[in-house]
Amino acid sequence: MGANLDIIKKRSLFGVVSLVSRSFLVQGIAFASNFLLTIFLDPGTFGIFFLVSAFVNFFSYFSDIGLAAALIQKKEQVSDEDLKTTFLVQQILVIALLVIILAISPLARKWYGLNQSAILLLYAIGISFFLSSLKTIPSVLLERDLKFNLLVIPQLVETLVFNLVAVLLAWRGFGIASFTWAVLIRGVVGFVLIYIISPWKIGFAFSKNSFSRLLKFGIPYQTNTIIAVVKDDLMTMFLGKVIGTAGLGYLGWAKKWAEMPLRFLMDNVLKVTFPAFSRLQDNRENLKQAVEKSLFFLCFLTFPILVGFSVLASDLVKIIPRYLKWQPAVLALYLYCFNSAWATVSTLMTNLLNAVGKIKTTFKLMVMWLVLTWGLMPVLGIRFGYNGVAAATSIIATSSIAAIYLAKKESDFDLISSVGKPLVAAGIMGVLVFLIKPAVFSLSFSVLVRVLLGAISYAVVSYFLIGSSLFGDFSKIYHEIKKNH
Repeated sequence: MGANLDIIKKRSLFGVVSLVSRSFLVQGIAFASNFLLTIFLDPGTFGIFFLVSAFVNFFSYFSDIGLAAALIQKKEQVSDEDLKTTFLVQQILVIALLVIILAISPLARKWYGLNQSAILLLYAIGISFFLSSLKTIPSVLLERDLKFNLLVIPQLVETLVFNLVAVLLAWRGFGIASFTWAVLIRGVVGFVLIYIISPWKIGFAFSKNSFSRLLKFGIPYQTNTIIAVVKDDLMTMFLGKVIGTAGLGYLGWAKKWAEMPLRFLMDNVLKVTFPAFSRLQDNRENLKQAVEKSLFFLCFLTFPILVGFSVLASDLVKIIPRYLKWQPAVLALYLYCFNSAWATVSTLMTNLLNAVGKIKTTFKLMVMWLVLTWGLMPVLGIRFGYNGVAAATSIIATSSIAAIYLAKKESDFDLISSVGKPLVAAGIMGVLVFLIKPAVFSLSFSVLVRVLLGAISYAVVSYFLIGSSLFGDFSKIYHEIKKNH
């Protein structure tokens, strides 16, 4: 067990380092692309993209009944029979759902008043959905072996291709078609690359025993995922009718910027922690340490970015004249940043519960969030528009206390050190950046000075609160990067 534990720790650390270090490039591209797209495109076009994406995403989650997650979570070695059974079942579901999407697309067009360009985007995302399903088994094999340094390569290239195509075409005035071509090209490139990196001979088989074993974990896991989709993507589809595509565009803009740190940091950490926590589920002391390290790492890096966004957003949208069209969404950005801070903690908690097999517990949490979402968002959205929706999101976020409580019953990790200290440091940083507004020659230079002030103050306060162990943890990460690159 000792040798295996060392391998898990080593691969987990290397996995996080590989994903996050490469994500500097990925997120740098995404950041620049999102910024340029919000200059070239109007809120209505963005709203159509978010609406159509949510429409396909809603159906796509019914294509996986949790078998892929079950393969990753399985303690024993997976068999070729397991892989081929999973692949067969998933492809049957994918094809059936694509037929449904094609059949109801005329109804969606009429209901939302979509034009032909929007329908073509819907078809393009559907094709991309099919190509993505073909990547499942090669990706699962890499995740089970914790080889995230390889898994990240297709993701990096896909991001680069999608954003370059989308920005170039948006700049040339293609409008919504910019997303259509970007989605298609990304899907093809990602499919080819994953099979080069993780070759797997496509095959079909069906084993009743294998299918039954995987379903025991898969069905509850995917049920939670589907509830999340009903909570998020179905709600987006509903809001598209209630607040219109422009309102949806404002919400999408605020949500995208507020979740940028989560996409950069949390997604990468969660991709590693689920298989890593699963391997450690029988060793609770090491599991506790892994949870504390993961939670601290996320909070320490995410909280100051969210606080900085909240304090500086009203000035940032004024720097470029063509960006002033997004000023109505600044309040929504504040509220989504609050939500993202809670999500930083709660998502890791549900990840932990899933990894130790507490699927029924996460199911109850998902039902709670589903009820709150559909109970608050429509009411506040109809009453106050897109800002009401954002307010509902921030109210619902506070219910994450329940997820933290339940996770602590499974692993008694130190919440004060992992979450409390980074939160206090970020709060002090935010107050200083808010109060100190240097009178300089330009607004952009003033923002730069405040960003530097925030970074320095956060580092100093963190050192006093956390101590020299802060440098020790990041020193390990630095040496891991140096050793493997």
